[in-house]
Amino acid sequence: MVKLVETSLRDGHQSLFATRMTTEEVVKLAKIYDNAGFYALEVWGGATFDSAMRFLNEDPWERLRADRKACPKTKQQMLFRGQNILGYRHYSDDVVDMFVKKSIENGIDIIRVFDALNDIRNLRQAVESTKKYGGECQIALSYTTSPVHTINYYVSLAKEVQQLGADSLCIKDMAGVLVPEDATKLIKAIKKEISIPLELHSHCTAGVCEMTYMAAIKAGVDIVDTSVSPLSNGTAQPSTQALCTALKGTKFDPQINLSVIHEAEPIVTDIVNKYVKNGLLNPKSLQINPNILTYQVPGGMLSNMIKQLTDQNAMDRYEEVLREIPAVRKDLGYPPLVTPMSQMVGTQAVLNVLNGERYKMVLKEVKDYLHGHYGKSPAPVNEEVRKKIIGDDEIITCRPADLLEPEFEKLKEQYKDLARSDEDVLSLALFESVATAFLKKKYQEDTVETEEFEMFI
Repeated sequence: MVKLVETSLRDGHQSLFATRMTTEEVVKLAKIYDNAGFYALEVWGGATFDSAMRFLNEDPWERLRADRKACPKTKQQMLFRGQNILGYRHYSDDVVDMFVKKSIENGIDIIRVFDALNDIRNLRQAVESTKKYGGECQIALSYTTSPVHTINYYVSLAKEVQQLGADSLCIKDMAGVLVPEDATKLIKAIKKEISIPLELHSHCTAGVCEMTYMAAIKAGVDIVDTSVSPLSNGTAQPSTQALCTALKGTKFDPQINLSVIHEAEPIVTDIVNKYVKNGLLNPKSLQINPNILTYQVPGGMLSNMIKQLTDQNAMDRYEEVLREIPAVRKDLGYPPLVTPMSQMVGTQAVLNVLNGERYKMVLKEVKDYLHGHYGKSPAPVNEEVRKKIIGDDEIITCRPADLLEPEFEKLKEQYKDLARSDEDVLSLALFESVATAFLKKKYQEDTVETEEFEMFI
């Protein structure tokens, strides 16, 4: 039997319409999904934290608690960017530790941890903290293809993951570029070397994901990620219902209660229709693009690049930018194109093309990367490019977080007039300006309501 992790409550709507599902919508579905027989529900992490405060005026911690209450029987899972947590810089170990602690206290069972560069050093603190507080830790390896990203590369990392103490391993194919034959070879090779469960996460963006899942299942993968239709396919995960139907009666049958899923389908359909109507779900997100297999560009990165070119009235340079992306990636040592590296590589490629000179204008984040502040690149960077951008500056070779002083207590003191809980402090640490505006409004409203109530006593 293959197990399923249901992603519609996190990655499904993040991939299709920028993580805009409300807490009410998420909780309504979680309550139904709890009776379906999923191994876990992915409900939190990724972009859900930022989007809740920024766009929905909702507290992400309250969503997590509501999910847990609505869904007591099924494990709750989140996506966690290692030393970046859910933000875009490295945080000190004590902040990582506190975030893990509060995530588990508020309802998370499984923390899926990944690093954009597959630098195992950037995962260690999150793994240790997850185990310390009684959570289940899954390490995800960012999948990509390049001269250095061979099967032996991933097998070697898989061994390190198991030695680090992870409870399971996930191959995270964020661009949907893993093809069936490669999946068969990769899964079989890894399964020979590790004893912990192996999971596959991918996207339908390139049009091959369903075939890849079937190949991976036959090769011995233990868990796959799916999403309830119609919050599936396109740039999201394969359909839960379709995969269950395809595997019904076989030894791989996930044994999901489809009558429960059918109960949820009208609600999911109404949600999708709402976001199509308000324009947040672009029909293009439901289409496939096999060209991604050539350029290795994730769907979200492609959408962002198109927007940048459109804003600059430069869509006629689209093909040039697509050709420049692999060149920039090679210069930077073949980083996997996942957050934040996908944004950095894509934007730098746009700058290189529009400025008419490569690296004439360089992102601050790319400079930081070349200084070593994100970790170790998978392959050596182009030293000519590095010298052009940062000259003879010192390059750090240690784990970047080793250079950071403890932050949490300082943050707690800094925000003592605004934060009312450790969870508030963590929100402010990750997204300062967004969380500040959100919490001021939240607690101002609380004060007004309290004052009005007291007037009638």
